[in-house]
Amino acid sequence: MLPTENRLRRREDFAAAVRRGRRAGRPLLVVHLRSNSNSSDPHEAGGDAPPARAGFVVSKAVGNAVVRNRVKRRLRHLVRDRMDELAPGSLVVVRALPGAGEADHDELVRDLDAALGRLLGRPPS
Repeated sequence: MLPTENRLRRREDFAAAVRRGRRAGRPLLVVHLRSNSNSSDPHEAGGDAPPARAGFVVSKAVGNAVVRNRVKRRLRHLVRDRMDELAPGSLVVVRALPGAGEADHDELVRDLDAALGRLLGRPPS
């Protein structure tokens, strides 16, 4: 489970990540990343930098409700393990594409790591 402070829930935050962030597409998913640009989150009180937050979009094109929820659970688990790589205040939206419903765990890991690596400027492995 993704901790509450790392969840992206508000429509405005999803829109900010998708419209003003960078994007990396792979065959099974698209990752949108909006890095914190020296401005604190307007929804966060206090002086500390807000934590990185992630949200997920899994449309009906991926499959029925059971398949969509399984894809969301898998992606949540994978992103949770990668949250420490993101800068504080970053917004990440992971959008599953139709093939993600039939993909196994290793394929999702490969595509997520490749997309995040591209957005974070890591060399391809």
